[in-house]
Amino acid sequence: MRDRSTSNADFLRLASEVSRFLAYEAFRDLPVVETTVDTPVTAGAPAVRIDTSFVIVPILRAGLGMIPAVQEFLPRHRVCLVGLRRNEETLQPDVYLDGLPDDLEGTPVVLCDPMLATGGSLTLVISMLKGRGAGAITALCLIASQPGVAVVREAHPDVRIVAAALDDELNDVGYITPGLGDAGDRLFGPPVR
Repeated sequence: MRDRSTSNADFLRLASEVSRFLAYEAFRDLPVVETTVDTPVTAGAPAVRIDTSFVIVPILRAGLGMIPAVQEFLPRHRVCLVGLRRNEETLQPDVYLDGLPDDLEGTPVVLCDPMLATGGSLTLVISMLKGRGAGAITALCLIASQPGVAVVREAHPDVRIVAAALDDELNDVGYITPGLGDAGDRLFGPPVR
């Protein structure tokens, strides 16, 4: 994924694959309920199923590349979108789309943010979720920076962060190094302006 020559299609495939592994690790101990199913050869065979319903929140636009794999892993879910833009002067996020329900009523949330760089975006969305009564929040990240993790942990020590890689540094414009560049551009191409 880090290789600059990786095509958009290959980057999307790899992001999906890594997201599936992240979801498995994050929810490997998720409670299941016992049930029965009818197989082609036996009626009432014992089975288990996930009975927990989640809200999956991708941070747009890059978080969209993680969603299909997470949806496959967590069959009972609702997807709610949050769109953020990075202010290039302050490096802080600005909300341009808030698709969260007004009341999350203790619902567990999976927050998909491929790049945990400065921690600003994740911290902001976690605060939005908590302000609406979200239950346990798990953040899935393809790559996180050590400084960004520290920022999120300071603001929200109860949020679980599951990342595929942890890089040590940010450059002077807040990008993870060595990182992989802008995940949204790597997934979908640069925006047309």
